[in-house]
Amino acid sequence: EYENFNAAAMKVQVKGLGIHPGSSKNKMVNASLIAIEFDSLLPAQQRPAFTEGYEGFFHLHSMQGEVEAATLTYIIRDHDAAKFAAKKALALAAGEYLNKKYGEGTVTVEIKDSYRNMAEIIRQHYHLIDNARAAMQAIGVTPVTMPIRGGTDGATLSYMGLPCPNLCTGGANFHGRFEYIPVQSMELTYEIAKGIAARYADTRRTDYHDLK
Repeated sequence: EYENFNAAAMKVQVKGLGIHPGSSKNKMVNASLIAIEFDSLLPAQQRPAFTEGYEGFFHLHSMQGEVEAATLTYIIRDHDAAKFAAKKALALAAGEYLNKKYGEGTVTVEIKDSYRNMAEIIRQHYHLIDNARAAMQAIGVTPVTMPIRGGTDGATLSYMGLPCPNLCTGGANFHGRFEYIPVQSMELTYEIAKGIAARYADTRRTDYHDLK
């Protein structure tokens, strides 16, 4: 695996105005309702429950609110850099729209990038993928390359000068209450790691100097 999400964290803060409900006509500004309206401006089908493969999403991670203040936190994900940028632009535009509707300063949208798709770096060092596949095939494992619907430490390391694709571990249901990994899978992963190390240590290979 060497294609992970481009990732960002988004925080949306909404300011409201609390007035006694009995005398609030044309006065009350309910921050919680505006927060709900903000979420409704994001594409409904671009949520984790409706996406797979290379499809990105907006994920509403938490929501807190009352009449005078509300806060939404999201993560934004997409493998494609252009689509990732478009998602961030759409979220900012939603905030601008609500500020025009309810008054400047009502909605504040803060977006901070978290990590980038390491594919851009890994493709420059594709021997990493070739050798990992060869090590798998050598012990009877059929390599399957799929997009990572998340991020890895390797993504950050890749942009720090250490290209680092993701190897399988054999686990399943990650980050859930039913996460598990068979011992047999761990043993195979150990053999794969040994095979990769052996290939890079073999100075007799004709392409040895190209692997550095």
